[in-house]
This record gives sequence, C-alpha cells and structure tokens, in this order.
Amino acid sequence: MSVSCGPLGTSLTQEILSSLGLADKTTAWGTLGTLRTFLSFSADKDVQRLLKAIAGQGVDYDTIVDVLTNRSREQRQLISRAFQERTKQDLLKSLQAALSGNLEKIVVALLQPAAQFDAQELRTALKTSGSAEDVALEILATRAAPRLQACLAVYKHDFQVEAEEDIRTETNGILQDLLLALSKGDRESYSGIIDYNLEEQDVQALQQAGESGTAGQWVLLLTQRSPEHLIRVFDQYRRCTGQELEDAIRNCFHGDAQLALISLASMLRNTALYFANKLHQALQETEPNFQVLMRVLISRSESDLLSIRAEFKKKFGKSLYSSLQDAVRGDCRSALLALCRAEDI
Repeated sequence: MSVSCGPLGTSLTQEILSSLGLADKTTAWGTLGTLRTFLSFSADKDVQRLLKAIAGQGVDYDTIVDVLTNRSREQRQLISRAFQERTKQDLLKSLQAALSGNLEKIVVALLQPAAQFDAQELRTALKTSGSAEDVALEILATRAAPRLQACLAVYKHDFQVEAEEDIRTETNGILQDLLLALSKGDRESYSGIIDYNLEEQDVQALQQAGESGTAGQWVLLLTQRSPEHLIRVFDQYRRCTGQELEDAIRNCFHGDAQLALISLASMLRNTALYFANKLHQALQETEPNFQVLMRVLISRSESDLLSIRAEFKKKFGKSLYSSLQDAVRGDCRSALLALCRAEDI
C-alpha cells in the first residue's frame, strides 16, 4: 500500500524560519543555511575591498572575514575569477601569503569549490588512522547526490585514484562495506509516496538480520533506502520490537562495526541533531577541535546550519553561537562566529 505525502520536514523548516522572523521570506532565504546569496553582490567591489585589505601596512582581517563569510560559495568563485582578471594573480595564494594559522585554513576552505573541499577532507580521513568511520561516513552519507558525484570526480582527478580504491585499501569489515556502498551514490530518492508494504518488509528484514547476526541486510538498507523512508522504518521497528534500532545494533555488533552502523543510523535519523552533537563534542575537548568545527560549519552553512543550531540549543540549552564565543580563541574565532551567525534560537 502506498500513500502520497508531501516532503517531510516542512513543518520544521517553517518553525525555524518563523522563529527567525523569516517565515514569509522563504524565496529570499531559500534554504536553512546561514549563508545565502548576497543580493547586492558585486565581484569588482569585493575585489577592491580585498586588495585594500591585504595591500596596506597591516592586513585587515576583519574585511577579509566580512567579505568571504557573507557571500555564497558560488559568489566567492566569481570573486576569485574577477581578482585573477584584474591582478593576474591568484586570490587564494594572495590571501595565503597574508594570513596564517587557522584563519588561513578557513579562507582556503571557503575559496575552494565544494567538491574539492569534500574530496580533500575525504582523502585525509581515509589516510588518517582512526578517522575513516567518522569523517568518511559523514561525507559519503550526508552529501546530496550531485555534490557527492562531484566530490568523487574531483577525488579521482586530484589524487589520481578512485575513492573506492582507497576505501578498499584503508578500511575493512562492515565499515568498508558501508563506505563502498555509499560511494556508489545509489541511494533512492524520496518520491513523496509512502510505501507501507516496503516499510513492513524492511522491518522484517532487519529483525531477521538481527537474529542471525549478519550485516549484509543492514548495509543494504542503510545505504540504499531514502532517509525519509528509513525514518519511518526506524519508528516502525521500535513499535514492533520495543527497542530502538540503535539498541538492536548494540546487541548484534561490537567494536568498529557497531560504531559505524550507529553513526550512520544517527545521521539518517536526524542529520541536524547528528551535527549538533558533533559540534558540541568538538567544543568540549580541552582544546576545541578546530578541524571539526571548520568542516561542519563550512559544509553545512548553505544547506541546514539553521536546523543544526536549533537542535544544538534544544539539546544543550545554550546557543551554538554563544558556545563558540565561550570556547574558541585566536584568529579563527571571528570567522567561525560569522559562519554561525548570531542567533536567538
């Protein structure tokens, strides 16, 4: 049995936009990201501001941050081209020469095309011991299909190897199975039709897989079905078995396999909450984990950072912006705060 249904999440979108006073401005806002297309954009004017910021006696860090964190990624690419045409110099290299430390890393990430940023993060994750189950899963599981395909194409071009080959070389077991399946980009898209028969079949398949302790069915469903469908499967699984899917995973698997499956299930169940938890964890370390903060804030700034902020405050009782203010010091602080945007939610 199938039932037509509108896209999930509309009510949450409206709730968040309403709390920001933007409920009637969805056309202008466009997404649940904190960064959007700058309406009064002029690449030439931005080039002039950046030239002035790096050509004076001292570097004007505030201007650099203001320009780059108030433009969409597409607009930043246009600024780079205009800078090249005007000065015959590369904007990224010019800014790198003027900056250092974590602020330089943020500027590099902001000026890279999204696919290149993702490809480099994925490569680092696969080549760094202990981070594949975390960052690689995050990138492969949470990027929209077009962005994922672009990432994998850049990966092959920049590193002269398919991401799939690195996954086979650097990982093993269930984690490898998950990453390989996700890298194929074959996840079903949500059609707006609720298929109750398929829900029931998937719940039964997961129950049987749990009883047998085999991972194949878990990998297949968690990497193939749409997130919208899986959320309903998770709820139906709880109603049928009396336990959450994550608890079933804990009972069936151990070690890296358990961590990978639970992480993927958490991303699919509530992507914004997953990232809120990740940001909170990064802020709770003795020294805030800059790499995590930068990756999440930049990669989600044009898609769903408003949702992440809402989940962060709901769970931890304090705004993400205030948490960043309290925990982060140094030259990168203003840029991270600018990406987050001051908030009342």
